[in-house]
Amino acid sequence: MHGGIRPLWRPATADYATFAELVSRAEDLPTYLPWPMSPGWSISDFGCVTGADRACATVTTTVGTSDLDGPVEVTVVAEDPGVGLGSRCAGTSYDDPGDQIRHGQHAVRVRAGGRAVPMWVVDPPDDGDVLATSVFAGEAEGRWLWIIVRPASAALLLRDEWLLADVTGFGPEALEMPFGGPRPTW
Repeated sequence: MHGGIRPLWRPATADYATFAELVSRAEDLPTYLPWPMSPGWSISDFGCVTGADRACATVTTTVGTSDLDGPVEVTVVAEDPGVGLGSRCAGTSYDDPGDQIRHGQHAVRVRAGGRAVPMWVVDPPDDGDVLATSVFAGEAEGRWLWIIVRPASAALLLRDEWLLADVTGFGPEALEMPFGGPRPTW
């Protein structure tokens, strides 16, 4: 009914060795993380979708706490159009944000890959609990960029010029990446 399905690779545990495998699988596809990470935050999950000849989507999830929201989960997806990983992580009913963005003023602006990326609010997930999740999407380097924040109130963390670093270009700083925490709820 939906055509071919590309497999999602996710390791059983998040650690440095499996993260190195992700970077190898992703090749030239950006793999974004909030960077530098705040104290007490860690990488709890990551993965990539691969087609026949290359990766077409990456996902990372970081977890931590904020004084106002308690436990917070931030998932970042970079994907080629039509993949649907961002939609899956966000719980929306469509593969691409498409018409959801570029209408009116953007909600936040982040820096990804050294460029400012405007992000628009995407309709809430299908479950109807608008307090559970905030979803933002924009376009970075010809790919969809999704940011999914749980709980929704933690979206205030996404102040303008929030920094996302492409970890595929990391050198020694990769050794500083903290791993652990609960896997995401998606």
